[in-house]
Amino acid sequence: MAQSAVSTRKKKMSKLERKNTLVAYSFLAPNFLGFAIFTLVPVLFSIFLSFVEWNGGAFANMKWVGLQNYAEIFKFEKVFEKFAKGDYFYFFNRVDLGIALKNTVFYTLVTVPLTLVCSIALAIALNKAVKGAVAFRTIFFFPYVASMVAICVCWNFMLMKDGPINQFIMAIGIPFNKSWTADTTMAIWAIILVSVWRNMGYYMIIYLAALQGVPRELYEAATVDGANKWQQFRNVTLPQLKPTTFFASIMMIISCFKIYDVVAIMTEGGPGRSTKMLVTYIYDIAFARIRYGEASAIAMVLLVIVLVITIIQFSSEKKFAND
Repeated sequence: MAQSAVSTRKKKMSKLERKNTLVAYSFLAPNFLGFAIFTLVPVLFSIFLSFVEWNGGAFANMKWVGLQNYAEIFKFEKVFEKFAKGDYFYFFNRVDLGIALKNTVFYTLVTVPLTLVCSIALAIALNKAVKGAVAFRTIFFFPYVASMVAICVCWNFMLMKDGPINQFIMAIGIPFNKSWTADTTMAIWAIILVSVWRNMGYYMIIYLAALQGVPRELYEAATVDGANKWQQFRNVTLPQLKPTTFFASIMMIISCFKIYDVVAIMTEGGPGRSTKMLVTYIYDIAFARIRYGEASAIAMVLLVIVLVITIIQFSSEKKFAND
C-alpha cells in the first residue's frame, strides 16, 4: 500500500510538473514566435540572399553567385591595386562602402562619449530632492519617446542658415551663416547633435537608477577624509557607475551602427556622401538600385562588425566594469 501511495504521488507530481512546464512555455511562446518570425527568419533569409543575385522578382530568377557579392562590395582588386600604389585610404575615401563605414565609425566615436557625459551630468544634477526635479526629468526624457519625424523637422528648421541656432552663434561673435544640413562639414555634426539631444534623457534615467544604488556611506567616508565634490565624483561616483556605463556604451554603440532614421529624414545621406551611413547605404543598394543580394552581403558585414565589437566589449567586462 505504501509503495502504491508513493507511486501515485509521483505520478501526480509528474503531471503537475508537466502542467507547470506547459504553462511556462505558453507564456514564452508568443515572444519566441515573434522573435522567430520577425528576427530569426529574416536574418537567415538575408544570409541566404547574400550569396545570390536577385532583383526582387520571382524566386526562380535567383542566381547563386557565392562570394561574388562580398567581393563586389569591397572591390578587392581595385583596393589592392590602389594600396600597392600608395593610396592607402582609397577604400575609405572613394569606395561607397568605405565612406559609409568611415562616417558610421566617426559618428559612433563622437556620439557615444558625448551622450555618456551629458547623461551622467544630467543624472547627477537631477539626483537631488529639489523643487522641479521630477518635471525636468520628464522634460529631458520626452524627446526619446517623441516622434522622430517631428524632432528632425524641428531641428532642420533650427539649423537652417537663418535659424535660431545660427542667430545665437553670430550673436556671440562667431561668423557662421551656413545651413548645417547643407554643409559637407557640418552635416554630420547636425546628426550627432540631434542624436545626443534625443538619447541623453533615456540614459539619464538609467544613470539616475544607478545613482540610487550608490551607498551613502561612501560619500560620508570621503567627506570625513576631506574629499571635495570633484574628488567624490572621481573616486566614488564614477567607479560605482562603471557597470552602468558598460551597459550603456554597448547599447549605444549597437544603436549608432544601426543609425538610419535621423539621417534619412534630415540629410538623406548628403550633402554628397558626407552623412552616408552603413544602414542608409544598405537601403540605397536594396531599394534604389534593386540589388538585394549585395545589400544582404553588406548587412552581414555590418552584423559581423557589431558582433566583433560586442565580443571585445564583453571580453573586457571584468577589467572595466567589475574592477
